[in-house]
Amino acid sequence: MKKIAISVILVLITFPAFCQDNDDYPVRVFETSILIDNQTVATPFKGLLEFEIHHRFGTLNNGIDDLFGIWAPANIRLGLNYGITDRLMIGIGTAKNYKAQDLAVKFAILQQTSSGSVPVSLSYYGNIGINLLNQNTFGPAHDWREIHRLSYFNQILVARQFGTKLSLQLAPTFIWLNAVEVDYRNAHYGISAGARYNVTGSHSIIAEYDQLFSSQKDESLNAKPQLALGWEIGTATHAFQIFFANYKDILGQYNFVYNQNSISEGEFLIGLNVTVRF
Repeated sequence: MKKIAISVILVLITFPAFCQDNDDYPVRVFETSILIDNQTVATPFKGLLEFEIHHRFGTLNNGIDDLFGIWAPANIRLGLNYGITDRLMIGIGTAKNYKAQDLAVKFAILQQTSSGSVPVSLSYYGNIGINLLNQNTFGPAHDWREIHRLSYFNQILVARQFGTKLSLQLAPTFIWLNAVEVDYRNAHYGISAGARYNVTGSHSIIAEYDQLFSSQKDESLNAKPQLALGWEIGTATHAFQIFFANYKDILGQYNFVYNQNSISEGEFLIGLNVTVRF
């Protein structure tokens, strides 16, 4: 009887703690792996496959002459992300500009919890970009190496959900380009900021701002800051995003380093992202 009583007491003591642990679940800070052009801290669940379609029309500046960018030259990317675990994602994609191919990995280091015991989510994201343009675009033939095609993009993503509506994210960024044009640098660093506000149900306002801190050897070539503002509609199997942005590329290394569309001059375009989950 004494042993039974001790066992009951131990169960009564540990049961509340057990229930509390079960109730302390990871917070889904963002619903999708991408915000607008940058990654979020979110990764696909284990065994989940995401198919991404990114489309960027031309800038709106020419007005009706090219139907506000719809008839202008566009950029598109198709990508696949796969959840190896609930925390580890691998990805692959192909884009029109630069004939760019990319291989990516993302790992969720920390996940914000409902109790606040872990106050933020923390993820690492990195990709290798492969520029498949003709080798003549890389400079003199005698200097040519296949490794010149490669570029590297790295971010530490820090995010937090405030209440049930607002999610904010900051991402220190480091970029390395193996080959660059004259008067450009190989190494670059900057920061990305993002926000998502759930308006109602599956509808949210989304926004991004990117700033490159490093400068080029010729400062007239310095990249312009990037701004995007849009609308997201999400379901269990799909996410649709439409937005205005002042950058045309899709891989982060090219946007951060080469964007020359000015916010102050209103050089914006319409963009679309579609994510399908399997």
